[in-house]
Amino acid sequence: MNTDFRMNQYPPYVFNIVSEFKNKLESAGHQIIDLGMGNPDGAAPDYVVQTLINQAQIPVNHRYNNPRGIAPLREAISQWYADRFNVHLDAERETIVTLGSKEGLAHLALAITKPQDKFLVPCPAYPIHQFGFEIAQGVLQRYPVGSSQSMLANIKSSCEEQVPKALLLNFPSNPTAQVVDIGFLEECVALAKHYGFWIIHDFAYADIFFEQRPPSILQVKGAKDVAVESYSLSKSYNMAGWRVGFMSGNKTLISALGALKAYYDYGLFAPIQLAAITALQAGDHTCAHLRKLYKKRRNTLCQGLQQIGWDIKPPSASMFCWAKIPEYFNMRSLEFVQYLMQHANVAVAPGIGFGEQGENFVRIALIEPPTVLEQAVQQISPLLKTHLIKVQNG
Repeated sequence: MNTDFRMNQYPPYVFNIVSEFKNKLESAGHQIIDLGMGNPDGAAPDYVVQTLINQAQIPVNHRYNNPRGIAPLREAISQWYADRFNVHLDAERETIVTLGSKEGLAHLALAITKPQDKFLVPCPAYPIHQFGFEIAQGVLQRYPVGSSQSMLANIKSSCEEQVPKALLLNFPSNPTAQVVDIGFLEECVALAKHYGFWIIHDFAYADIFFEQRPPSILQVKGAKDVAVESYSLSKSYNMAGWRVGFMSGNKTLISALGALKAYYDYGLFAPIQLAAITALQAGDHTCAHLRKLYKKRRNTLCQGLQQIGWDIKPPSASMFCWAKIPEYFNMRSLEFVQYLMQHANVAVAPGIGFGEQGENFVRIALIEPPTVLEQAVQQISPLLKTHLIKVQNG
């Protein structure tokens, strides 16, 4: 039997290694506080759930759908952009419903990539930002996530060597939680028009911010000539398991994604799409509630870790803290994560899972209430003190 599969060439998914290690410890009696995966602990709003229940009782809603999404949802998406960002979309040609953000990004990569096409992707980055293009047989060049000036310089330098097919952006960033201003996005659009490449912006954390609302790239004048933007209801509305999102912007890229999805799926279950309309039309109050919740968790975790000697910078957006591993541990990120689980019963995500630039970091998800985060800090505290003393004593 021939088992020479395409996926054999890729390394084991790091987060599966962490999950298997966690399962092994729990089987041995450990009670792990899991702050690894960005999986919201809350439920979707009652008004969204009720819409799902009501619509699921209507027989016609159980039929196949347009893989691009039902027209009323695409119209609601267009209105959402107009209300949030004063961006006006053609609901028929400039937006498409996706099965969450991840599916849309992966299938867009497959739709536009020919073997050996070059793509610029951030590092560290959410894994699909890299592997979506690699699986589609594209060639990657990574630019470090850093200051706006350094990223723009890296992007421009790479274009002068070889113009990429597309540039991938993700702000607020997963995993680093970094945000950028509209000026950065304007510069990226200008570069795309000058050199002739596409821009794909992952905007999944658009609504989870603690200071100023992050800008949409579609706010930039002329951005729709070169860019698309992906959004998900997963975090903004506690609808992670519902798998509903959308991609909007350039009609050529939207058309390419729609053509591929016509082969792959018959669209999302209609009652979920109708419930998504309810969420988008409800205004910002649900998102505002979640921002308040995550801000309180952020403050609890960061202040607690700072008090026990772990220097951590509070994020200004997203539901993650990006924390540098204390130098005195002298461990690689996966080793540190396993050590933390085994000796403190706390799970976090290793930075190496997001690329080589993440090796000295871990990502901590704000997916538990403050009382649990306080307990996690208490469990980590003696480990930090003991290890520091051990290093000091040689």
